Amino acid sequence: MAEAEHELAAALQGGSWADPFGSLGPHAAKAPGQFRLRVFVPGSAGVTVLARDSREALARLSAVGAGLFSGDVALPDRGGYLLQIDSPLGRRVIEDPYRFGPWLGDTDVWLLNEGRHLRPWEKLGAHPCEVDGIAGVAFAVWAPNARQVALAGDFNLWNSRCHPMRLRRECGVWEIFVPGLARGALYKFDVLGADGRRRLKSDPCALGAELPPGHASRVMDLPEPVTGRQDARRHASALDAPVSIYEVHPGSWRRPGGALPDWDYLAGQLVPYVAGMGFTHLELMPVNEHPFYASWGYQPTSLFAPTARYGTPESFRAFVAAAHDAGLQVILDWVPGHFPSDEHGLARFDGTALYEHEDPREGVHRDWNTLIYNWGRTEVRNFLVGNALFWIERYGIDGLRVDAVASMLYRDYSRAEGEWIPNRHGGRENLEAVAFLREVNQVIGEQAPGAVTMAEESTAYPGVTRPPWAGGLGFNYKWNMGWMHDTLGYFALDPVVRKHHHDQLSFVMMYTYSEHFILPLSHDEVVHGKGSLYGRMWGDAWHKRANLKALFALMFAQPGRKLMFMGSEIGQHREWNHDAELDWGLLQDPGHEGVRRLVQDLNRLYRSRAALHARDDDPGGFSWTEVNDRLHSVYGFIRHGHEAGQQMLVACNLTPVPRLGYRMGVPTGGVWRECLNTDSAYYAGSGVGNLGAVTAEPTPAHGLPLSLSLTLPPLGVVWLEPETAS
Repeated sequence: MAEAEHELAAALQGGSWADPFGSLGPHAAKAPGQFRLRVFVPGSAGVTVLARDSREALARLSAVGAGLFSGDVALPDRGGYLLQIDSPLGRRVIEDPYRFGPWLGDTDVWLLNEGRHLRPWEKLGAHPCEVDGIAGVAFAVWAPNARQVALAGDFNLWNSRCHPMRLRRECGVWEIFVPGLARGALYKFDVLGADGRRRLKSDPCALGAELPPGHASRVMDLPEPVTGRQDARRHASALDAPVSIYEVHPGSWRRPGGALPDWDYLAGQLVPYVAGMGFTHLELMPVNEHPFYASWGYQPTSLFAPTARYGTPESFRAFVAAAHDAGLQVILDWVPGHFPSDEHGLARFDGTALYEHEDPREGVHRDWNTLIYNWGRTEVRNFLVGNALFWIERYGIDGLRVDAVASMLYRDYSRAEGEWIPNRHGGRENLEAVAFLREVNQVIGEQAPGAVTMAEESTAYPGVTRPPWAGGLGFNYKWNMGWMHDTLGYFALDPVVRKHHHDQLSFVMMYTYSEHFILPLSHDEVVHGKGSLYGRMWGDAWHKRANLKALFALMFAQPGRKLMFMGSEIGQHREWNHDAELDWGLLQDPGHEGVRRLVQDLNRLYRSRAALHARDDDPGGFSWTEVNDRLHSVYGFIRHGHEAGQQMLVACNLTPVPRLGYRMGVPTGGVWRECLNTDSAYYAGSGVGNLGAVTAEPTPAHGLPLSLSLTLPPLGVVWLEPETAS
């Protein structure tokens, strides 16, 4: 026995003992009521066993060596004792963590092993709880190939030898309950990998993290479920609802005193601004903890932890609640396609390619120097699907915008010939990613009715927004990247040559109804040397603003939901900089204030006019009146609602020359009221327009029995509706 305990002490001291619960804590001895008790407390001078109730000394354990103490103790039961530890730092009385049973139940083990635990975050990670009436924190982490996993933290002076963990071999999860540990404690997992290397890892399921550049995880309570959102979500994000999204990078919208804002500040400033501008949805670029701030959150290391840069998880939850109170839906950017290769993150977590692929032809994103999730592994899919559900259920997030879907769908994405591995059929599609995306969309649809998913998908992959049962991916919406590229390219052209590119604006209607689209003017269009939207417009300052206003009015009038990145609504001059706030001083210029006013009115009209949103996915909701006048760069179309009188005529003159007496056909007679004119003096335009209204005349035009004689302002868009419309 003595020799075996000396070997045990050496293994514990060396951090290589993989079965601590088989040796430490109380184990039945030969004599009735006797237990062989072993305690490992490196650096301690002695250990005394106390009776729990009376605190009477029951035994003084013998020092075996290297921090291990051992002895036989008469105990009424396994839990009827405490440990008195004497050390150079003083005396303390503690519970023995190695007397407690497993944290994972049999059902948890089975579901985790099968990769079918919808809410793995309820058991994995760190959870303040009570076990056998004792308060503490239960820790659990998946690392099936590790030789040993131990817990290091500020509570054990980062000496992981103090807390080696138990392996549940059935599911590859290591666990331990640490009694007496409080919320807020910092911790990491010390993983002795299958490759023999020891790595300090952040918790993949941590609910909180320390402020970067530190990367320790923090013990936090699991947020309570957010309930009562189902009806609001279904109403706000339905296919016939107006969806106008304001995309925000929280750290650079405003910077009070030059510092990063916190969630409390953003709840008081950003939320009322977005609601006051008339947007229906607020989309946040990723808020998961990420070590590299300049990744904008798209290289996260803690998918379950809101970044500490902007405050506590509780304050983020309060921010989401404030947005809901203001009538906004909250969309979160979500990144299930790749993760950074930081040593403390998921990379080679247990000494093997656990979350990623072993072969770099499958597991490395060369564009971003990141690692690709192995969606073919059930536990990895379970981790990601559970994470998607976590943000919706526990923070009240109303939808997820899924980043870089195109990079997930194709094995040869951004790869040359010979640098990728075909699928089992010899093709380029990533079948495992397709199955994963279908699964996550199906789970959200079943478990969180009304919550939506939006795909940033830049290819012509078929059926992105078809349901999985019909062979689609199951997203609610897809970003229309083709519309974005064509439209921005057109508005950058000199009007003299726009007649040669006339189809660039009309082509979108050839495929508009193939998916449920969002028209995105996102952060990707104002970075990496592209300049701002304002800067990409043709002309001098006046012409740039006129083009920008025409672009916005055209976007809000076309079929498809709307998305605008912060700063675009004020005509931001410079390219977006994540290290500085937007140029709010521009609003002192009437021209830029005019752009802001226009966006506010576009949102108001878009939301209040059914013709502009009720039939976005119905070809009967749109009809061209003028699509062939390339010589004058004029376009005209009508949006139709479901009911009589729900019509909006949209006329666009995309040259700087006013068009007087321009005839455009309409389906009904009477007065057509000009409800929006981008050239209005109210928007700092030149004031050319139709004096508020035009009466239809019995002159056929564009295949319609009646027509309007319109004044089309320079680089302007006008909206007109029948006077009886509401």
